[in-house]
Amino acid sequence: MPSSEKTGLSNQQWMALAGGFAVLALLVMMWRWGGTVEDSQAYFDTARYLRGEVPASELRAPFPYRLLAPAVAAAIPGDTRQSFALLNWLCISASAIMMALTVLRVGASRKAAVIAGLMMIVSVPTYWYAPYLLTDPASICARAAFVLAVLSGQPWLAALAGVTASAVREENILLLVWLLAMRRISIPAGLAALALAGAWMVAVRWWLIPGLPGYVWAPSIHTVLTALQDVRSLASLATAVGLVLPLALLGMRAAAPDTPAAALRPLKSLLLLMVLPPLYAALCVRVDGRAIWGLYPMLAPFAAIYCASLLPRRQV
Repeated sequence: MPSSEKTGLSNQQWMALAGGFAVLALLVMMWRWGGTVEDSQAYFDTARYLRGEVPASELRAPFPYRLLAPAVAAAIPGDTRQSFALLNWLCISASAIMMALTVLRVGASRKAAVIAGLMMIVSVPTYWYAPYLLTDPASICARAAFVLAVLSGQPWLAALAGVTASAVREENILLLVWLLAMRRISIPAGLAALALAGAWMVAVRWWLIPGLPGYVWAPSIHTVLTALQDVRSLASLATAVGLVLPLALLGMRAAAPDTPAAALRPLKSLLLLMVLPPLYAALCVRVDGRAIWGLYPMLAPFAAIYCASLLPRRQV
């Protein structure tokens, strides 16, 4: 449990908060627990391949490249579908807890911490996508761990979270690029982390799963025009924006010096960098609300602190 001296919460309070987040996440996700559709079927097949349930010929690029989450799901005992769903639930619950802890680390109120955790759970993307067997929950969890480590002044833990996140989804290697570019870690250590993340990707592509098909993300004007006519995708993006993005932008604008929100300033440059992969993906493939959902670990702290500032203070 986090230290009560640093967070202002006792171990019992942390257990109650963590348990509440976990129960709420389960209630949000249980509507289609372990469902498979589109991309999720490909990730599910990757986990089944690792258990020897399907041949390599059933795998579709680029989904097997994102091996870590399916591998962890395959290692959890029990039915593959249930194991993968359990992993996603644990990741969503952990993400909420880490967001709450992040807000407390920068000196914000308990109210803001609870709101930050709730924003990670009570949202359209969590309701719509988290129940499916996707790698996004694991990626968001790793990003939340990275943000927490950065704002806690723990660069080595941030590097570890960045390497783990890169093993979940390849675009997360930008977390390590940011860590190095912002001099949050020494150059030798940063280069070592980048090399480790790169080595994992090469190993997956050419050694761990031999014979994977090639895949190229090629920009196409046809893809862009098609996306602009895809009402379902546009609606998904709009609902993912929800309250989190507007509140986060207001929080960034209202952040004054010597306030908890000011301590979140490093997340602005991180957010700008992590926006680049979804923008590039929009030129190459169909995108949906998950593109915004993946930015929640950088947005929720700003949004939660701003939202808490609007609520009336309890009279003592």
